[in-house]
Amino acid sequence: MAMKSGRTRVAIACQGGGSHTAFTAGVLQHLLTHGNHEIVALSGTSGGAICALLTWYGLACSPTKAATLLEEFWNDNSATDPLSLVQNDTLVGLARLQDAVGLPTISPYDYPEFARQYLTTLLRRRVNFDQVAKLQDNENLPLLLVGAVDVRTGAHKLFSSRPFPDDKSSSARARRAGEITLEAVLASAAVPPFFRAVHTERSWFWDGLFSQNPPVRDLVDVPEPRPQELWVIRINPRTRAKEPTTVAEIVDRRNELSGNLSLDQELYFIGKVNEWVGRGCLREPYRTITVKEIPLRDDLDLASKLDRDPHLIKRLIEEGRLAAADFLA
Repeated sequence: MAMKSGRTRVAIACQGGGSHTAFTAGVLQHLLTHGNHEIVALSGTSGGAICALLTWYGLACSPTKAATLLEEFWNDNSATDPLSLVQNDTLVGLARLQDAVGLPTISPYDYPEFARQYLTTLLRRRVNFDQVAKLQDNENLPLLLVGAVDVRTGAHKLFSSRPFPDDKSSSARARRAGEITLEAVLASAAVPPFFRAVHTERSWFWDGLFSQNPPVRDLVDVPEPRPQELWVIRINPRTRAKEPTTVAEIVDRRNELSGNLSLDQELYFIGKVNEWVGRGCLREPYRTITVKEIPLRDDLDLASKLDRDPHLIKRLIEEGRLAAADFLA
């Protein structure tokens, strides 16, 4: 990758969180068009993986194109026609009824894959996956990592746009060239019970929030030029102001803690490596990397992660832009 003199090399990790990742789209839009930095790597899980993909794909043309793709995708995903609005209000309303009534659960294998078909249509509308296959040979683009989990073995899976120099093909975490496909992105977003597991590479995958949300430590090991800073777009809040007491609040907080578990563990690992490098215990190729976060500070519930209300989507995108502006300032 040709370096741009004087610019900070950054890797950006995008945490998943359903509709809340519209915030991530707003953050990325501002980071793409402002600041004195160069994006050398992107990673994401679930909705974060979609935002990372759109950014990476758009950068093949220009930062402005990437920002436009993010806007267009979330506009497409917003419920705007009467039927979509009714469907959206029904789904979100049912999700919020769990405090009042017991609702039946249905396996995604008992009905057609509407959710997967819908997401496939949205992605194909903005991304040419035949072109994606060719772009993965382009070393002028950032590295792209998409996280998922093998349902049967529980192993982490990283789908990578290009190989790492020290890859071992026998490893369960092997990162080979050309792994970014439509199926890989769908696998990263296949959250049960709304999606069936996605079958690819002779295995079945679920949403990466069960393994790495988002992939972080692998961004530190990217091929040269390595990032100087790691920027994490965090969707799930670290803290809550009060104790959760209702069923909905408990489920919501449990989801947030689960989504943060792997991220906090990986950030702790990076912090330890930084400490050892600083003490002289580790030498090249190990080096310190500055970790910074851009958190979503809005107090939203779990059901809103399913909400495609256009007002919510627009508000989150704008909050993302403002958060990124404050971050760069």
